[in-house]
Amino acid sequence: MKRITKAIFPIAGLGTRFLPESKVVSKELIPLGAKPLLHYTVEEAILSGIEEIAFITRKNQKGALDYFKEDKELLQILKENNKHREVLKMEELQEMAQKIKFSFYTQKKPMGVANALFQAKDFIFKEPCAISFCDDIIKSEIPCIEQLQQMFLTCGSPILAIKRMPVDRLSSYGVVKVEKIANRFYKVKSISEKPKIEEAPSDLAIVGRMILTPDVFEYLSNSKDMMVKDRSISVALGEMAELGKAIYAYEIEGDWLECGDINSWYKSFLKMAMEDPDFGESFKKYLKTLKL
Repeated sequence: MKRITKAIFPIAGLGTRFLPESKVVSKELIPLGAKPLLHYTVEEAILSGIEEIAFITRKNQKGALDYFKEDKELLQILKENNKHREVLKMEELQEMAQKIKFSFYTQKKPMGVANALFQAKDFIFKEPCAISFCDDIIKSEIPCIEQLQQMFLTCGSPILAIKRMPVDRLSSYGVVKVEKIANRFYKVKSISEKPKIEEAPSDLAIVGRMILTPDVFEYLSNSKDMMVKDRSISVALGEMAELGKAIYAYEIEGDWLECGDINSWYKSFLKMAMEDPDFGESFKKYLKTLKL
């Protein structure tokens, strides 16, 4: 089984939970600590051996391109003003951008994640690919996509990243019904999208990372319902599992920093700020002065 070298980043969402800011700053560019969400997820992909990323965007959404695009004029101004720290950051960003090839596909209407991913069907060209959602940041010794890579080399089938969550929070996630195969590794029997607490099939919630195989895109192409309604990709994978397709899930290691809404983003930003190698200690001292 070959390693996966391609990833799709669906970033066409309207970011309505972050309005009015998301009118001018797309959600993937909202900062988490000193860097935007997009930076962390692309860096994770690179560390996992990904060589090509396809961004699924909405019309006129150019923030991701602009972020990684070299700005020689700005760099020169920074150098002339002896902004050594800032120059280093810019050079590191360009070095990072040179390690990966970017392409862009447009989702013409906000028709949901399943529809968004389908826009990149030609990009995968009958290859398995990773999927990464920028509003989920995973801090781990082994990059999250790499964790899934290692399991995919064994099973060769679609695989979801999952995490155990408190029961009272399960209604906010896709939740898997599973059969345990090995330590942290499961076969998916079905998926419940945002179930009522009493109806949740387990305490294992889907994280915004997965590996898909070409037959998933074939299933999407044959399902008109998936293409015309606001459907999550987890709905499609749940249907495939119930039809007998082998779908797996891996309970990932690491901290899951959620940034899908203002409340979770606040918490994740606070955690990231406290762990910042340059400013963390100063920030902690400041928090103590607030006498919370």
